[in-house]
Amino acid sequence: MSSLGLIPNRVAIAGATGYVGSRLARRLAGSGSEVIALSRRGGSSAAPGATSAKTGPGRIVPRAVDVGDVEATTDALTGCEVAYYLVHAMGGGAGFEETDRRQAESFARAAKEAGVDRIVYLGGLGNADNLSEHLRSRQETGEVLARFGPPVVELRAAVILGSGSASFEMLRALTERLPVMVTPRWVRTRTQPIAEADLLRHLETAATAPAGIYEIGGPEVTTYLGMMRSYQEARGLRPRRIVTLPLLPPSLSAWWADLVTPVDRKVAHPLIEGISTEVVVRRPDELFPTDGLDVTEAIRAALDQQSAAIPVRLMSFLPGAVEGVSAIRSHARLAAEDVGSARADLGVIGGDLGWYGLALAWRARMLLGRPFGERLALRRPPRVEPGARADWWRVEVKDEDTLVLGTTSWFCGDAWLGYRITDAGEVGGPQVQQVGALRPKGALGFAYWMILWPLHQVVFRVMAHRRATRARSSTSKGPAGATPTAVPSQVGPTEPGH
Repeated sequence: MSSLGLIPNRVAIAGATGYVGSRLARRLAGSGSEVIALSRRGGSSAAPGATSAKTGPGRIVPRAVDVGDVEATTDALTGCEVAYYLVHAMGGGAGFEETDRRQAESFARAAKEAGVDRIVYLGGLGNADNLSEHLRSRQETGEVLARFGPPVVELRAAVILGSGSASFEMLRALTERLPVMVTPRWVRTRTQPIAEADLLRHLETAATAPAGIYEIGGPEVTTYLGMMRSYQEARGLRPRRIVTLPLLPPSLSAWWADLVTPVDRKVAHPLIEGISTEVVVRRPDELFPTDGLDVTEAIRAALDQQSAAIPVRLMSFLPGAVEGVSAIRSHARLAAEDVGSARADLGVIGGDLGWYGLALAWRARMLLGRPFGERLALRRPPRVEPGARADWWRVEVKDEDTLVLGTTSWFCGDAWLGYRITDAGEVGGPQVQQVGALRPKGALGFAYWMILWPLHQVVFRVMAHRRATRARSSTSKGPAGATPTAVPSQVGPTEPGH
């Protein structure tokens, strides 16, 4: 085992494809540890392109392991100094407590057999005398790990403020979509949430901390009502009108959440039923100080981190809504001889609505935003490269095959539009792949997306085919790969800064 304060050379993370696990894997690998990423499927959202063929410091190695299989888990943990246990069975529905006990015991026995020095476990805050089933199960899991395995460092936390956290996604959906809310008394229950970045920092520290139970949280004790207020401030929403009904039970609130939030009911119901339990740090420890970001700062950081990550991941988005972002995919086939022209055409965006296709529809869209303060203008950049302004977009990604555009100036939310050109050697053959995504802002943004969703299905298909048509036209006029021409123009007032 590394000495106190030094990162371990080799760690394992059970639950590496989950919200916390995927982010922790990236952090530990970035710090120089070799990370064995354990999950049922064996893939790891923490490590695009990671491979089990090559190992070493700073690598993430996906392994397909069922933590209930002691023999397979022992084999996967052999050689690891620290094993993080970030697994819970709540998503499996009724009976998750027994599943949690069984899996924790199997993992603990495997870790001990494999010679792991310590287990780091992320559990839940709460006074043992007044716990919901969910929180009781989280604390019992820590007890089982300590009973059957090597020494355990158990961190107990409340709400994690980060995009992808189930609690954060419920907070996001409720605050974004409901300008008026009728809530139960539990919205005034005290809680001490923690920012994602601060949680990851503490989990890294836990790798070399003495065994024991530690309570962690951010610097601010608030309420669930307070978190909603903080979210609306961080997101720039108008104040929400919230009415509290003392007699509204949490169980009824859980069913209401099913209608409003995208969180799986198997996860949402236990979380909401546990909200009436106060979860604050009562025994702080200097190893895990309650400092870091306050609630508003943490929410703002979560939104900013998501915005920064979307352009890089956009072309892998599937149709539907994930983590508050709704996406539409479409594509159009290309002739092999048109691939070069299609790639070149990505470099002439700006100053011409005809570039997108359906120019009249886009002009109508520009007019639609004016009553809401939008002032979209066409603009041709000297060069299409990251950071350049093209029309109302900022160029986020630009290489030979890919163009990703983003904007935060739409009245209905933050939007991204991406194109990728594939050739004959790739799956599907030569084609234009197109992804559009919107992170709706407030109830107006959500209504905009839902009402126009059927129209968007048609518009985006036409837009994708527009790329193929322009490429074909350009090829017919000159050598493949020749740069198509567009009329540079500046229409309307200059758009405010991005």
